[in-house]
Amino acid sequence: MQTAEQTTNDTVQKAWKKRPLIISGPCSAETEEQVLATAQRLAATGKVDMLRAGIWKPRTKPGMFEGIGAKGLPWLQQAKKLTGLPTTVEVATGKQVEDALTFDVDVLWVGARTTVNPFSVQEVADALRGVNVPVLIKNPINPDLELWAGAVERIARSGIKDIGLIHRGFSSYGNTEYRNAPMWHLAIEMKLKHPDMPIINDPSHICGRRDILQDVMQRAVDLDYDGLMIESHIDPDNAWSDAKQQITPERLKEMLEMIIWRKEDVNSAEYHAALEKLRQQINHLDDELMQILSQRMKIAEKIGQYKKENNITILQTNRWNEIIEKALTKGEKIGLSKEFITKYFDAVHMESINHQKKVLDA
Repeated sequence: MQTAEQTTNDTVQKAWKKRPLIISGPCSAETEEQVLATAQRLAATGKVDMLRAGIWKPRTKPGMFEGIGAKGLPWLQQAKKLTGLPTTVEVATGKQVEDALTFDVDVLWVGARTTVNPFSVQEVADALRGVNVPVLIKNPINPDLELWAGAVERIARSGIKDIGLIHRGFSSYGNTEYRNAPMWHLAIEMKLKHPDMPIINDPSHICGRRDILQDVMQRAVDLDYDGLMIESHIDPDNAWSDAKQQITPERLKEMLEMIIWRKEDVNSAEYHAALEKLRQQINHLDDELMQILSQRMKIAEKIGQYKKENNITILQTNRWNEIIEKALTKGEKIGLSKEFITKYFDAVHMESINHQKKVLDA
């Protein structure tokens, strides 16, 4: 006969392995009534696998609501008893880890402001030694994959076996559409580095507003993410923190039902044959692109030689502005995004500069 602890562990593991894994709950636990009502309404949707709530809230400025603190943990414990939903909270210190585990929190997550600080991550990792609990790690605020990977390694070295990633977007200068720019390519790169770890998308913190949540949720699903973490509240407009990005449990259900859930593969010989044919075409084009880029760099080296002989600087701002302006105009006409053209030509330009510098330094 299983003990209550074994039953709980089985429930948590079942939820942890579910795909897609849906985690939802309020940005902040505010009152016991709010937490319990939210949990019960989320459970009633039949769509949610884990309940989240912010207990400690690292805020940008002093004076902002920084969470209800440890007194909110019994509320989550009671919510789990009422609904059967495993619970998950953010931890940033060793003491918070201890408090969360004391009140039977099932899954912990390391927040973006903690991931950015190796000292804080190490403190959390030290508190986790000897503990058997899944841990999710959010990307750091700044777009630095080494910090994200470093946090994963520190938590893994503490003995934690079940580790997952949360993509919540990155702080980016000039970004106006999102609260945190998704920078999908960085999340994809992290996923490729850790293919055995589940990666969860957090559209609430990427969007910062509820009107564009659906598009980001669908994009994550299309990119084969393993789940979603979405903030929900029984009265979003009057939430004590991040009101604009939260939705009601009922609205969450509607949005999840609107998503087109795609498969990673299909057992069809016809599909695989057609795909292989197209992939071979891409392989040939990639080979041609590499050859063309190699030729371009050889020409850049010849230009570097002329600059060296005439004592001219490598960087020619007017020339570069002319190239990028022309490329953007042409790219738009043939269906290439401004973002791609800019990043592609920036990379080509830097490689050209490196080739010319080698000539000048020779």
